[in-house]
Amino acid sequence: MKNIRNRRLTREKKTRPQVGDEDIRLTKITARDDAELDFLKKRSLLFSVVIITFFAILVSRLWFLQIQQGELYSSKADNNRVRFVDVAPPRGNIFDSMGREVVTNRPSFNVLMSREQGRIDDALLKNVASILEVDVTVLLDRIREVTDAPRHIPVRLAEDLDWEKVALIENNRLELPGIRIEVVPLRKYHYGNHASHLIGYLGEINEEELKREGFERYRGGDLVGKMGLEKLREPHLHGDKGREYMEVNALGFEQKYLKGIEPLPGADLQLTIDMELQQAAEDILAREEKAGAVVAVKVNSGRVLVAASAPQLKLDEFVGGISTKAWKEMLENPRHPLINKVVQGQYPPASTYKIVTALAGLGEKVVDPETVIFCPGHYRLGNRTYRCWKRGGHGAVDFKRALAESCDVYFYQVGKLVGVDRLAEYAAHFGLGRRTGVDMEHEKSGLIPTADWKKRRYNIPWQEGETLSVAIGQGFDLATPMQICMMTSALANGGTLYKPGIIEKVRDPDGRVIERFEPMVVDRLTGQGQNLKLIRSSLVEAVNGRHGTGKPARLDNITVAGKTGTAQVVRLKQYQHLKEEDIPYKFRDHAWFTCFAPAENPEIAVTVLIEHGLHGSSGAAPIARAVLEAYFKDRLEQKQDVAFVVVPGNVLVQPETAQDG
Repeated sequence: MKNIRNRRLTREKKTRPQVGDEDIRLTKITARDDAELDFLKKRSLLFSVVIITFFAILVSRLWFLQIQQGELYSSKADNNRVRFVDVAPPRGNIFDSMGREVVTNRPSFNVLMSREQGRIDDALLKNVASILEVDVTVLLDRIREVTDAPRHIPVRLAEDLDWEKVALIENNRLELPGIRIEVVPLRKYHYGNHASHLIGYLGEINEEELKREGFERYRGGDLVGKMGLEKLREPHLHGDKGREYMEVNALGFEQKYLKGIEPLPGADLQLTIDMELQQAAEDILAREEKAGAVVAVKVNSGRVLVAASAPQLKLDEFVGGISTKAWKEMLENPRHPLINKVVQGQYPPASTYKIVTALAGLGEKVVDPETVIFCPGHYRLGNRTYRCWKRGGHGAVDFKRALAESCDVYFYQVGKLVGVDRLAEYAAHFGLGRRTGVDMEHEKSGLIPTADWKKRRYNIPWQEGETLSVAIGQGFDLATPMQICMMTSALANGGTLYKPGIIEKVRDPDGRVIERFEPMVVDRLTGQGQNLKLIRSSLVEAVNGRHGTGKPARLDNITVAGKTGTAQVVRLKQYQHLKEEDIPYKFRDHAWFTCFAPAENPEIAVTVLIEHGLHGSSGAAPIARAVLEAYFKDRLEQKQDVAFVVVPGNVLVQPETAQDG
């Protein structure tokens, strides 16, 4: 029994847990639980960080989009719903010196077709073509040109419709779905093509212009000045664009119009030009199919009254873009209509330059009023003979008669005594050889040579014989009609050379003057009062004397003083014995005439240059007379029945026929 009890106790002892083992087991369980808890805590923390980071990013992005960039995305959202279209502003108007409208704006009606349906309605196109009186293929070509453009952009089927076609479209709108009329401003030229080179024309802006400074507000398709005042005064004339706002659907098609911003018209220009005088000059040039220029200025201010270049530009051809054919015709025209001959044409000044030579001779005291030189019709220097325009010569002539009758031999010798460099100095005082600064683009400077100039230009010394040619306005001499007119103006007013002015003032759309252009003095001839007076009296004789070369410009009761000139284009022996009308046009001499009136108290100076016009007396002087008659028309209507006296004791009689040098 004892053994059995011992075995049971031993078995119970073996199966009874020991205190140390339980602690160990519990410790292990606790360690494992702690590790799992730490892992769970770390994972929870990581998950929390991820959640917090996600929401932080989300909140930050929402803040950035809603607050920081809210205005931008609000605008973009509106742009998806609302589209704006720039509205071209009416350009500023242009008026002449008397306030007459020269260039204004008129409404142009264009036909637009919506492409919302995405297909071409043949019946609709046939109806539109019938109203527009064009073949339907013309409209199909217009549609094909914009095939790649977004469909919400309408296609322009026709431009600048007349009122009758606009009325037909408006009256049949129910039968013409998707067709509407667009109104845009276009230029209206109240005087047709008159002053076309001065005014210029508009054209669509190009990529090069869009990149220039000052064109930041422009967009492709905008019209800008391409020539003349339209270009030079673009900042004044353009105005500020308006905007039309439209609500569109998800595809970009218009649903309804919203409120917009009205465009602000450009500023108005008031010119110094008198369009009645401008018309008088251009009409006679056109009537006689002349190519050349006419310039008239106020002698006491330099304000330009006439700036005519012929042939005229056809301004209407430039509206909406000039055709390739019309452009080519102008380029190939031998009379060069694209050149503004007022400031871009450079011609030998011919005998008009004798005014400079005469003043230089008197100023340098190489001649005086009583100096007499015999003219046999030629002058010999070395082994070369220089001829006078009058084959038989003028005989013995004094200063006044030499200038009045334009004796070449007299001025050959005066020029030789003065020298080319001194001649150039006097010419500079008259503004020759440099740009006048007038508001006309691409002005040329002309050329007044000196010995140093020739050495630099050709590396050849100056020859004395070249001085003789320069003294009568030939050789290297070149001048523009504007320069010769300003020279004449300075002679007439006693020696003050003005900068020629084209614009009198600029007014804003409310009529307030925002800029005014006052006369500007460029140079003054001092100490030459008596000499200028003698030259003026000689030019009176040139127009009103018995043998004066400028008598076709004579007026009955207004004293005109003037000087003719015939500029040799080329010396060709084969044409010397031909009648003038048989000489090819391009080889004929240019004709000059420059004058001022009234001689006693000068108001206006007029210069005429006729390309290949042969003689100043016959080719240019009558045109100057027409301008003077238009200017003095009120005074000419009040003729006085009294004898006209040029110089005390010399009463004028009917002059005999004469040509000019």
